[in-house]
Amino acid sequence: MTLTVDGVFKQFGRYPALAGVSLEARDGEFLTLLGPSGSGKTTLLRVLAGLDRPDRGRVYLDGADFLELSARERRVGLVFQQYALFRHMTVAKNISFGLDVRPARARPSRDEIQNRVTELLALARINGLGQRFPSQLSGGQRQRVAVARALAVEPRLLLLDEPFGALDTKVRKELRGELRRIHDATGVTTILVTHDQEEAMELADRVVLMNRGRIEQIGTPRELDDAPASPFVFEFLGECNRLPCEVVGGVARFEGFAAPALSGVGRVGRGVALFRPSDTRLDAGPVGKGLPVCVVEVRGRGAVRAVQCQSVGGHRLTAELPEHIAVHFESGQRVRLTAGRVMVDLQQAALGEASALASPVAIRDSA
Repeated sequence: MTLTVDGVFKQFGRYPALAGVSLEARDGEFLTLLGPSGSGKTTLLRVLAGLDRPDRGRVYLDGADFLELSARERRVGLVFQQYALFRHMTVAKNISFGLDVRPARARPSRDEIQNRVTELLALARINGLGQRFPSQLSGGQRQRVAVARALAVEPRLLLLDEPFGALDTKVRKELRGELRRIHDATGVTTILVTHDQEEAMELADRVVLMNRGRIEQIGTPRELDDAPASPFVFEFLGECNRLPCEVVGGVARFEGFAAPALSGVGRVGRGVALFRPSDTRLDAGPVGKGLPVCVVEVRGRGAVRAVQCQSVGGHRLTAELPEHIAVHFESGQRVRLTAGRVMVDLQQAALGEASALASPVAIRDSA
């Protein structure tokens, strides 16, 4: 089963929620729609669920027009952040609800429904809770019930809209693993909406990163991390150090130093050099290649610590270092900073935004 979204537009008043979105969800794939608030990910999910209709564009399921089907006919399972469980029904009745309300000719027998509920209680690891009411459950247990209820109707698509948003961090992490286990056990094509980068990268087969109603990049978590398509992708997926730079012929120069770029040759303008604390290295002593900085403080505990530094131009930078290395640095110490990967965000009035991914070498003296 292949889901194809082709050039979908959706506008609310003067606000373009979706601006020509196209993507494909493969059979049995776990796809995450990731992006900041207002990026259009929930609107796209609602279009797929039949809750909203696009202004333009098509959606196909195995080549058939998906938009011409009613929400009921689409056989979509929906899970929301607020669970939406029926308070007056037991867990078992909540799970079986979608089967119980089917027309008589399409409704399974009572024994078949009971067997399905028992199977899903086990799959969601909430055995023994079938006769409880939602008010007697924890938040994590309620969300498991919501997932089980969505799966009861044997959906062709499972759609989840920020399902862990109301849960604390520990429960969120636990349920992420459970959701992936359930997906692998059922093989249902799943699309998850989230703004949590860690959640998306941990769960997804592929990530669809959205921004302002458009898709910035689609790829596996590794592809997005190793080869970000734009400065937005690079910044959204992790913490970044930022330094103003001047770009000439694909080379970024800042504070007397430079980083050669692999692309963007011929472009000229002021921009920002971006690089990750985890890709940043510090070397003690004033001699050697790199950007001279002064250590401000060493923060954190555990295997990795954050070393805060200040550059010659007064910019704050962070290096994430293993504890056994970080302990050798102290406030006031002058060191040299180098970076493994540098993304250059170039802003020009005439050209708009362009970018170049610098080669994985240390920032070096321009001379």
